[in-house]
Amino acid sequence: QVQLVESGGGLVQAGGSLRLSCVASGRSFYAMGWFRQAPGKEREFVAAISKNGGTRDLADSVKGRFTISRDNAKDTMYLQMNSLKPEDTAVYSCAADSRRRVWDTSRNFYTYNYWGQGTQVTVSS
Repeated sequence: QVQLVESGGGLVQAGGSLRLSCVASGRSFYAMGWFRQAPGKEREFVAAISKNGGTRDLADSVKGRFTISRDNAKDTMYLQMNSLKPEDTAVYSCAADSRRRVWDTSRNFYTYNYWGQGTQVTVSS
């Protein structure tokens, strides 16, 4: 069983930065990803990283502003968010996919079998 705990969310002005962390307990050498959901909207893919960190995928809406990384020695995944915009406001959740191969990532939320509780990110204009 894997438990995921996010942290690092908060309130920031437009143009500011935040770094989200996702700590995994239990077996954690899995492909991982970040998703977000704003009120009244569907869950949206943000970023994904393969088991070994060698493959990274970012949604077009965050490319050039967000960076995904992981430190397997610390069982932790990160999402560095720069140049934040009001439209980035959402609950951000991390997820782990135990079925991906070493170099694979996934944009599909239904392939992820472990989820964190989420952390709120609010960007004011």
